[in-house]
This record gives sequence, C-alpha cells and structure tokens, in this order.
Amino acid sequence: MAENEVLTAEDVKDLQPLYAAVLSALKEVYDPEIPVNIYDLGLIYELTINKAREVFILMTFTAPNCPMADQVIMEVQQGVEAVPGVTKCSIELTFDPVWDRSMLSEEARVELGLDYEEDEYSKLND
Repeated sequence: MAENEVLTAEDVKDLQPLYAAVLSALKEVYDPEIPVNIYDLGLIYELTINKAREVFILMTFTAPNCPMADQVIMEVQQGVEAVPGVTKCSIELTFDPVWDRSMLSEEARVELGLDYEEDEYSKLND
C-alpha cells in the first residue's frame, strides 16, 4: 500500500461505504476466549483503505501468546477479502501499545459487565 498516497475528499466519500462494510466484517470475528468481537475489544489499531481498495489492518491480541492468533488472523483476512470491492487485505500484528481493558468499546464493556469508572479508579490506584 502506498504510504504517501493522499486521498481527496471525493476519494474518502467514495470509500466510506467500503470502510463501513469492512468494519462490519471485522465485527463478525470474535476472540476465541472472550465473547466479544475483535473490533469492540479494541484489537484493531489501524484500518486503512487506499484508492486501489487495498485494506491494511494493524492489530493486536489481548495477550502475546494467544494460542488462536493464526486462526483469528485467517478469519480477519478471509472476512475482509470477502467484502465486495476489496482487492487485497494486508494484516500486521503488533504489541505496541500493549492491549488493556481501556481499549474496550462501550458495547464490549456492557457485554462483559465491566464498569468504566471502576476501571479508571483501579488505574489511579495501581
């Protein structure tokens, strides 16, 4: 993917439906140990789509030694490449920054029964 490619406002408008469809595909992939999709878990750090409709995803896992990492990456790749209009999907795995519970979406917090204020309080007292 071209790092220096600049999208015009028209490009962004044209790519918005594809971006939304890719997000929907990501929300269909679930962490094997937590009953929440990888997007709402905060495992997707970056999602970029260029003019050629190539998707780049920078993602992480809740733990570096996730035994199902290969399976999840394969599900992401297949799910995104199945989106009509996507020409290619590249995935890069990172552990910087390290994932923590603050990356959960509000939907994930509700699903997991977590209290945001309680999380913030525990951070202050660590």
